Amino acid sequence: MMYGTDTAKIEEPSECPWIDLKTTHDVEAWIDNHNRDLQQLVKKNNATGYGICFCLGQGGEIFMHTTSEGDVLLDVTPEAEWVAPLITAATQAKARHAQIWMLPGDTLTQLVLGLSSLVASTRIVLAHDFKIKKYW
Repeated sequence: MMYGTDTAKIEEPSECPWIDLKTTHDVEAWIDNHNRDLQQLVKKNNATGYGICFCLGQGGEIFMHTTSEGDVLLDVTPEAEWVAPLITAATQAKARHAQIWMLPGDTLTQLVLGLSSLVASTRIVLAHDFKIKKYW
């Protein structure tokens, strides 16, 4: 369980095993499906700091949120820093040496496609800090 801004307990969904996505069509269908589920849970729980957590098979997690402007916000845990070169290659973003990444929204499909073979499971997150309060 996680806690929202009103300190009420929020029940987060459990982890789901990952199915390797091979095409942009697969990724776009996955995004649509998870976006629908996420929006329903956000409304039900009045959540903030919501998004998707990618649990990587080789260790670490990447928390992902899309902003109201359509940008992609990533929180790459220290255990997942090894995936930074793939993020830059998939999105053509400048290499970062920080835990928080801000990417243009048009890179989302390529990001998920690039990460796909490394993901072991995902879970919807309803209360993640992202360590940057100004975006909320």
